[in-house]
Amino acid sequence: MKESAPPRTIIELSAVLAAVDDGRPRVLCARSAGRWSLPYGPFDPDRHRTFEIGLHDWVERQTRVSLGYVEQLYTFGDKGREAPAAAVAGAAIGDRIISVGYLALASELAHVESADAAWLDWYGFFPWEDWRSGEPPILSREILPALKQWADGAIDRPVAESRRARIRLVLGINELGWEEERALDRYELLYEAGLVAESARDRAPVGSPDASARRPPRLGIDMASDHRRILATAIGRLRGKLKYRPVIFELTPRTFTLLDLQRAVEAIVGFELHKQNFRRSVEQSGLVEATRTVQQTGGRPAALFRANRAALHDRAGKGVTIPRLRRRPEFSL
Repeated sequence: MKESAPPRTIIELSAVLAAVDDGRPRVLCARSAGRWSLPYGPFDPDRHRTFEIGLHDWVERQTRVSLGYVEQLYTFGDKGREAPAAAVAGAAIGDRIISVGYLALASELAHVESADAAWLDWYGFFPWEDWRSGEPPILSREILPALKQWADGAIDRPVAESRRARIRLVLGINELGWEEERALDRYELLYEAGLVAESARDRAPVGSPDASARRPPRLGIDMASDHRRILATAIGRLRGKLKYRPVIFELTPRTFTLLDLQRAVEAIVGFELHKQNFRRSVEQSGLVEATRTVQQTGGRPAALFRANRAALHDRAGKGVTIPRLRRRPEFSL
């Protein structure tokens, strides 16, 4: 009788390539087994001298897009992320999948030649994160009632109170209000409460259907493996990084209006900014400089600016001021 191969440890490389296009935050995705995923693939030590070389290789193979500068995002190695099986070619049941995630930024949407790749709006995966037109209806209509039911269904009072406290914190039902950087915390709360499709898939017995019939209401587009968790991590990281690094200028074209810059920041953080305060803070920061040219619009011509590269280098520890217009959800628990 042939012995089964012992479980292996497989290193998966995945990329979150983000861009802003026409005021929408986009992420490059590839289709995998009928679901969207991030571009990914296993690290091959025989072919890839470094993780970064392997990452570039897999992204180009799956999307025909070449990456520029990338930075390591996080290493995802929790036991169980291979259930139902992190979508890595050649992975078998029982193999341990370690994923090294990377964040990359683009100033424009690269042309995608592959039919199995596309730039998608990341709020399609996280509709509760977009507050630019007000509080997302999905929060009070679907998410909060389901979370209340989850908390009330706890086996004892301390567990129920712990769940309610967590709901208040991650949804901003407290003095802090909605904190945009908690994108991962919110997704993981919905996952633990069984409110996203991935949780139903992962809890299904090995070899059984993916529990589609028992899937909860569609709360955003689900992704292969735990790629939505990786994307949520990238969103939270980028939102936080805007405040202490001038990374927003990696997402803008060479010249831009201050309104263009504001819309790019709003697209990332997911809420509107105070226009006058934002313009004042940007102009006083020294991070931009006027070009002496204007952009013709339907109304008054708008002055064009560019990033002050010397200032960006000198002020590597300075981000943009984010004067928000709203903080607190209108619903309560």
